[in-house]
Amino acid sequence: MENLKAKIQETSAFIKERTRLNPRIGIILGTGLGALVDDIEIERVIPYQEIPNFPVSTVESHQGNLVLGNLSGKAVVAMQGRFHYYEGYTMQQITFPVRVMKALGIEVLIISNAAGGMNRNMKKGDLMIITDHINLLGDNPLRGPNDPELGPRFPDMSQAYDKELRELALNIAIEKGFYVHQGVYVALPGPNLETPAEYRFLITIGADAVGMSTVPEVIVARHAGIRVFGISCITDLAIDGVVEPVNFEEIVEAANQAEPKLTTIIKELVARIQL
Repeated sequence: MENLKAKIQETSAFIKERTRLNPRIGIILGTGLGALVDDIEIERVIPYQEIPNFPVSTVESHQGNLVLGNLSGKAVVAMQGRFHYYEGYTMQQITFPVRVMKALGIEVLIISNAAGGMNRNMKKGDLMIITDHINLLGDNPLRGPNDPELGPRFPDMSQAYDKELRELALNIAIEKGFYVHQGVYVALPGPNLETPAEYRFLITIGADAVGMSTVPEVIVARHAGIRVFGISCITDLAIDGVVEPVNFEEIVEAANQAEPKLTTIIKELVARIQL
């Protein structure tokens, strides 16, 4: 744990030397959802490969930049691309940027992803505000020794996704005329998509959408006392376990089509968050 704290300090110091901003909100942008960066008044862009101790995203739709700037009048730090368990990274590597964002001063984390929809009311391009999650990754980023300076040994997860932020986003969607779902996100390790039997199982245990990310970052954010808002873009469907073949390019295309709605919600949410 001493090594982890030293790495957090080294990385956060590196970033602080390159920006005058003191970000209060962190944003993690998922597959096909990186265009929100275009709306940020950018003060600094730092490629991941230049940042000490940072992993480097290997997914082709993730640009791999840490972006610092102002969005809707607030200082933000945004990850243009994230890291996944299926890339071969450890849970600690995947969630290290969240630790660094905490050290930079963030109080709220907004996290997005592309997900497969399993709720029969869903269609491609819909958005789902995440109300809760199920961790089926087979690992946990808090496994191992715990440093009480970083967070409690047994963090409470009864409000993993902040109720106030969820209600705020729902009101924004209603005002803008967007229909959004609310539901449970389940994370699997990937990288393959799910079989029909797996989809039926996930539906049975109460999941509405499935993906390969988000849960580790949320666990660490809550461990660190950061409020979390999560939202999924529904890019493919498995309604009642009936699966149509899909490829990665189609998933990215569906995410791109939904992105304007997602961007609007996030921009408005950032503007209305009270810090």
